[in-house]
Amino acid sequence: MKNIYITTFLLLSQFLLAQENFSSEDYSVTRLDLETNTFKKDTTANALVIYEFGNSFIDNETFDLNFEFKQKLKILNRKGYDKATISIYLYNSDKSKEKVSKITATTHNLIDGKIERTILDDDQIFTERYNDNYTLVKFSMPNIKEGSVLTYSYTMESPFIYKYKSWEFQDDIPKLYSEYHTSIPANYEYHIKLVGQLSLHKNESERKHRCVEGGNGAYADCFNSIYVMKDIPAFIEEDYMTASKNYLSRIDYELKIINRFNGFTENITKTWETADKELRYDENIGKQLKKNISSSVALNDSVINEPDNLKRAIGIYKYVQSNFKWNKRNSIYNESSVKDLIKEKSGNVAEINILLHNLLDEYGVEVYPVLMSTRNNGFPTKIHPVISDFNYLIVQAIIGNKSYLLDATDEYLSFGELPFRCLNQYGRKLDFKNGSEWIDIAPEKVSTLLYKAELDLNEDEILSGYINSTSRGYHALPLKKAYFSNKQNYVKYFNEKNESIEIIEHTTQNKDKTDYTFIEDFEIEIIPETVGNNLYINPFIFKFFEENPFKLQERTYPIDFGYKDAYMYNLSINLGKFYEIVEMPEAKNIVLPYNAGQVIFDAKLEDNKARVFFKISFNKAIYEPEYYNYLRDLFMSNIVDIQNNSLIVIKKK
Repeated sequence: MKNIYITTFLLLSQFLLAQENFSSEDYSVTRLDLETNTFKKDTTANALVIYEFGNSFIDNETFDLNFEFKQKLKILNRKGYDKATISIYLYNSDKSKEKVSKITATTHNLIDGKIERTILDDDQIFTERYNDNYTLVKFSMPNIKEGSVLTYSYTMESPFIYKYKSWEFQDDIPKLYSEYHTSIPANYEYHIKLVGQLSLHKNESERKHRCVEGGNGAYADCFNSIYVMKDIPAFIEEDYMTASKNYLSRIDYELKIINRFNGFTENITKTWETADKELRYDENIGKQLKKNISSSVALNDSVINEPDNLKRAIGIYKYVQSNFKWNKRNSIYNESSVKDLIKEKSGNVAEINILLHNLLDEYGVEVYPVLMSTRNNGFPTKIHPVISDFNYLIVQAIIGNKSYLLDATDEYLSFGELPFRCLNQYGRKLDFKNGSEWIDIAPEKVSTLLYKAELDLNEDEILSGYINSTSRGYHALPLKKAYFSNKQNYVKYFNEKNESIEIIEHTTQNKDKTDYTFIEDFEIEIIPETVGNNLYINPFIFKFFEENPFKLQERTYPIDFGYKDAYMYNLSINLGKFYEIVEMPEAKNIVLPYNAGQVIFDAKLEDNKARVFFKISFNKAIYEPEYYNYLRDLFMSNIVDIQNNSLIVIKKK
């Protein structure tokens, strides 16, 4: 009996091992890889990279860049079938192009206890033009099933030494093991940048003597490096983030200097001093910033003659904002001249904001152009100038020792307010006299949304009264756009969204759509839910968050709201002489670590009125990944629960 127990235990242990383990540090496919069909670390994963390996080196004869790649991938379920289609992008210029060769691909399946292999035929590999700069080589793995293990490899040859192959450790599916080898001759100097929040399991380098021969006795040593990451979580995009390329864990390379064997040194990477000089004399930036155009526009005399610098600047800003339409194109360059913009009344972001810059400058306001990158375009490189990283141009105005960041592309923005797409942490201020510098791009003010409701419960069991809504900053912006673009549909939208509420009348105090604050009043009626003799009232007529936006098991990148904000809800229900309270919701007070945020909820009976107070404070614009579990489980889950499940129970006396 003892032996039976031991045998059973060993069999069970082997079964559990087969359920949870893969051969993750080897390209060869094992039975264990095929038998293992679950991944408990991420139960949402549809596919899994078990192992991948890359190797980049300079060919000693051609001096071309060679890249070798191989990967072992597990298909966990049918939703992972799309990972069986492999795409290889090859860069090409007018004179040269990248090439791929030695493509091999095999699908491994476990059929009736035996491993079956299906090899990709050469005629199943297709080449097509992707765009002007890239050719696409594409193939789909054969005989795919749930549980299949795929292996494929290829070699790429590139004449573009400045495009040293970057390596993405992280993808939208998890990886168990990712290893990258590089060999860089000492006469090539690269900026090497590790991006992302994940740490390397291995980071080793050594110097290899005389790895590249240059002829006539010239040679170069090589720096050989090995980078390894293990247990890499999938990168899944979620709300409140900037461009994914800011956070995907990877290694990037940018060529800085070439020391040629003939003794000539070629500087590939510019300094900011050099970049500033080039931008200053560029036809589509620097020279456009010098254009005098005040005589070509119809500014009111009241604006021109305004003695107050700030008021004059606001007048000029509103003129450009309301008379020139953005064509939705982002650029730091003028596609046409500023004078053409004045004629056409429409242009890209650079054209409109250079016009704003020039008018402010001509009428005595200290201004500077600021190059930046939008949220969905990624962060610009800080260590050296990469002008292609920038896709947007705004204006900094200095008035009375205070800085205002301006963008005239949106007719609803208030002076000193940027579109949300611009809240990408920093930009490069161009000062052609004193040199450019990085500046922060972050709103100083806290955006707020406040509801204040005063209701009466009459004898017919109908709640009626008024709600005042006051929104500021980025909370006001979408409401202003919805209201001023179609006032009739605005109220209709609220009625459709809140079926239990009838909006009798809606008014707003705002006449100017550029106001920073948007104030509106609703006269409403609500019929509460009745069960037996009790009335059940959810106190939240308007909700701040309908559901928890955070659903990932793990998030390795920051939670970027773009701005600090706060929400407040005040409700008072006058019970009159007909009703009394049966039950009130439970109060809550939740604080994030280091006072990074707070939720306060209180409900009580006071002066025969049911009063509810609810406040949410986000004290940071950007939260580090360490806050994610707190925000998901402690903060947002409680916020949604309070709004959806808080009930005031009332009965007639």
